[in-house]
Amino acid sequence: MAVVVGYAGTDEGRAALERAVAEAVHRQTSLRVVDTGREPMTPGEIDAELAAAGVEAEVVPAAVVRDAADEVISAAEGAELVVIGLRRRSAVGKLILGANATRILLESPCPVLTVKPQH
Repeated sequence: MAVVVGYAGTDEGRAALERAVAEAVHRQTSLRVVDTGREPMTPGEIDAELAAAGVEAEVVPAAVVRDAADEVISAAEGAELVVIGLRRRSAVGKLILGANATRILLESPCPVLTVKPQH
């Protein structure tokens, strides 16, 4: 089993990756990093962080045409946890989550942990 993280090169994505690495270490399992394509990662961008943590990791690169929620949900098959980052929202924005986050929360085959970046 693995921990899956939906990653974007944003503060929210980095917070999700940090927590996912900690969860993988705690659970003594591997990590599957799904590049959501929102802010595509550059080659080697997170390699040092993963190596320093000693986590076995697979990086699923962003595809040209795909749905980020579908990719995270698909990667979560057989996983024990999904980690995603959420943006802080205004009072009105709190009434609705983003479409991808909502779909991942509702359709994931395993528990989903949401995190926010520290400010």
